[in-house]
Amino acid sequence: MAAPAKIPPATLAKLSKLGIRHRADLLLHLPLRYEDETRIEPIETAEPGRTMQVQGVITQSEIAFRPRRTLLCRLRDETGELSLRFLHFYPSQTSMLAKGQKIRAVGEVRMGFHGLEMVHPKCSKAGEDTPLKTSLTPVYPTTAGLSQTALRRLIANTLEVIPMPDHLPEDLRMRLRLADFAESIRVLHNPAPDIPPASLEDRSHPAWRRIKFDELLAQQISMRVHHLARNARKAPALKANGHYREALLKSLPFSLTPAQQKVAKEIGLDLEKPHPMQRLLLGDVGSGKTVVAALAALQAIENGYQVAFMAPTEILAEQHYLKLSGWLSPLGIFPVWLSGSLKASEKRQAAEKIASGETLLAIGTHALFQQQISFHGLGLAIVDEQHKFGVEQRLALHEKGKEKSIEPHQLMMSATPIPRTLAMSYYADLDVSVIDTLPPGRTPVTTKLVSDARREEVFERVRSACLSGQQAYWVCPLIEESETLELQSAVETYQQLCSAFPELRVGLVHGRMESSEKAHVMNEFKAGSLQLLVATTVIEVGVDVPNASLMVIDHAERMGLAQLHQLRGRVGRGARQSLCILLYQQPLSELARTRLKVIFENTDGFAIAEQDLILRGPGELLGARQSGMAMLRFADIDADQDLLEQARTTADLLLRDHPDAACSYLQRWMAKKHEFLHA
Repeated sequence: MAAPAKIPPATLAKLSKLGIRHRADLLLHLPLRYEDETRIEPIETAEPGRTMQVQGVITQSEIAFRPRRTLLCRLRDETGELSLRFLHFYPSQTSMLAKGQKIRAVGEVRMGFHGLEMVHPKCSKAGEDTPLKTSLTPVYPTTAGLSQTALRRLIANTLEVIPMPDHLPEDLRMRLRLADFAESIRVLHNPAPDIPPASLEDRSHPAWRRIKFDELLAQQISMRVHHLARNARKAPALKANGHYREALLKSLPFSLTPAQQKVAKEIGLDLEKPHPMQRLLLGDVGSGKTVVAALAALQAIENGYQVAFMAPTEILAEQHYLKLSGWLSPLGIFPVWLSGSLKASEKRQAAEKIASGETLLAIGTHALFQQQISFHGLGLAIVDEQHKFGVEQRLALHEKGKEKSIEPHQLMMSATPIPRTLAMSYYADLDVSVIDTLPPGRTPVTTKLVSDARREEVFERVRSACLSGQQAYWVCPLIEESETLELQSAVETYQQLCSAFPELRVGLVHGRMESSEKAHVMNEFKAGSLQLLVATTVIEVGVDVPNASLMVIDHAERMGLAQLHQLRGRVGRGARQSLCILLYQQPLSELARTRLKVIFENTDGFAIAEQDLILRGPGELLGARQSGMAMLRFADIDADQDLLEQARTTADLLLRDHPDAACSYLQRWMAKKHEFLHA
């Protein structure tokens, strides 16, 4: 076996930016695409969009200075001619591309001013006996200062010096009809020219399927390892004596739906167990997750333990504080409010109540997991809209409760429905509860798509609604006018609407306002003192105003499906028929057109989430990007559902019968990443 090449410190630093910290990581740094340098193609076969290798003689070479300094060359073979254009070049390139030189060029063909051309092709001198490459040339993801040549050299050396054992038992591999691991890695780094390029590009080749399976298998093993480890850890067994919870249920002006009762029972049973609950509560906008969370909190409080209730924005956290205070104060439970905008003295007072155990329920934003906050006995952490927090933030709150090898239970909530395939992949270590029906009395929201050219008509619709006793939202994507994006800003729209509707009381709320000012405006709107609220997307979650039955979303084409669905959920909370107008700017991109079509045709959050998964991918949907790490690099959980099913089954089998192989999978694929998956 060859000796490993020494890697200079500067190169190591660049590799670390790509997530490559060990030599073995280079094996799994797989190509983005391939260039075919195994054959020379006639220039006459060139057409726009094709990447090809041609060879010929330079018949013309000159440096032009308009519109900018450019090296222009003409390359001719026996069948035709095309141009080579370089916007950045060195004297050595000018010399190599001088008239009369025989050149081999690889690049994408485009249509230029003077016919077909290649811009910045890869060029080399060619003689009569210059050999062709025997495999397709890989093109890797890279970073500034790390060339493809350097990467190829490092990976070629690694393929020679690093053993690549197959951790999948041979009989199991044959039964699953999967390719050998080492052979798959070699094929993907150096594919033979007879491999159909389409099978490499769409990742359907057996080598790609093996790699995707292994990635999914490692992820599933990680999830199960965490699940087993969690069942081995200790948490307070919070027995349900029912005193507080029964009192709350009797005091509520509504009854729980069967779906709410079902998930409340699931959570209650988990809390009684002596190991930490880690449950995800899914429910569409307005399904009633907060009252279920309140019942879980009361079960902890009945046992003398504290509860932390964390939300991503002050508006949402304050909504929870006000709602829970209204429900629980009559029971003698007085929540403490903690956010970053509080005065130092108020923060100190809240921190003292939490540390002493005087308060049993702390509600707030990320301020709850700041270093200076300590809990007296945290039994349950509730995290709302959990995907909006970074992984480290969720772990930090969890760590707050660890005491003498006992840790708190954790309930995560999301109004962004998670598609089944996503839950199978990313939440395999969690228990998932779903509130799958809305409470009675919720009226379906009618959605209309309206071009910005009809803005004046929308103004009149808003005026008419407000004068008839309704309230309305006008949502804008920006706070101030941007020079780069010609969007209606909230401030400008507020000024326009105040001028257009002098007879209406109009309010403005956005993320840069002081918390007290935001709270004042929101309270006025809830009380009915304001008829029209102009807002940014800070009202996306948590705002509950039953009389608000009209929403206009400005520049809806700029927003994602989940955000549009959340915003639309702010109306339709009363008995009146509600309307959401999606105001869009022409021309629409294909993606924007697809998004608007999905939101127009669907009111079911789970159907919308399935489409969102297809359009955006799992990273954005889960907030995985906030961890700084792509959870899956190669597998596509929508396209590779068959592999995901196989990986789930195989993970259980390996952990039971081949624990060493399962451990090797984690080491190869996850390294230190797998602890992030359960945060």
